[in-house]
Amino acid sequence: MAGVLHGFVLILVVIGAGYLAARFGVVQGDQRRVLNNVAFYVATPALLFAVLYDSDPAIMLSPVIIVTTLAAVAVAAAYLIASRLWFKQDLATVTLGATTTSYVNSNNLGLPVAIYILGDAAYVAPLMLVQLIIYTPVILAILEATRGNGKGALRAIVRAVTNPIIIASVLGFVFALFEVPMPGLLLEPIEMIGAAAIPMILMSFGVSLRGQRALQPGSGRKAVLVATALKVLGMPAVALGLSFAFGLDPHETFIATTIAALPTAQNVYNYAATYRKAETLVRDTVFLTTFASLPVIAAVAWLFAG
Repeated sequence: MAGVLHGFVLILVVIGAGYLAARFGVVQGDQRRVLNNVAFYVATPALLFAVLYDSDPAIMLSPVIIVTTLAAVAVAAAYLIASRLWFKQDLATVTLGATTTSYVNSNNLGLPVAIYILGDAAYVAPLMLVQLIIYTPVILAILEATRGNGKGALRAIVRAVTNPIIIASVLGFVFALFEVPMPGLLLEPIEMIGAAAIPMILMSFGVSLRGQRALQPGSGRKAVLVATALKVLGMPAVALGLSFAFGLDPHETFIATTIAALPTAQNVYNYAATYRKAETLVRDTVFLTTFASLPVIAAVAWLFAG
């Protein structure tokens, strides 16, 4: 568990730095959106290109990725049903709410969990690839379509596919697939810029906490609690059941269940803040799942260790 605790501490320290920056007036009001925009349009595309460029596309066909992907789809569908029955939401809000239940923190927490609990960092790569290549384009296309600029669905699709995050992800995957060489003179600055993405996202998240409390009345507490429960309990439970149904061996079952128990990725908050949709819902869900996932991951590790 030392690796998981290490990952949590790193995240919380950087979030805390953002909060203190807001607390002492270094960042005020909507200035945090500068962090969001630079992260979204510059640093995150660089990070995703570098990650995918160094990846092995073949691992997307592993049984673990099939189970975790199906589990993600299942809990997202459950959120859509819950939204329909218990709390009516617009398309952008329900999309981001469903995303918080299924888009896992495969980088900040996924990597230390994979290294120190699963024993191999490669175990988080398949889900990372699926999230970048499949989930993200769908999410951004829907958010583009809900901007209400009157340009129609075709305009939304064009904006989505020309989004720098999507372009960088596709290029990184294609370069890895065809083993296109990249000179260090080009790759190194891309990696340097990409290294700034996660800190900026986390600091912006911390800034957003200034003057705010999670689960305030009128902030959509029911939706946040449903999303949190689906993420930290529902997704690992579904992954566990699917692993048994598909006949995965105990080690693969352990991997799939542990990955599914990871908290919501801060990237989702970056999307919400950039498009100015459902920011409170996403912020509170990210905050709660980050803490709630730790005992769940510990319980999964203990269960399979026995």
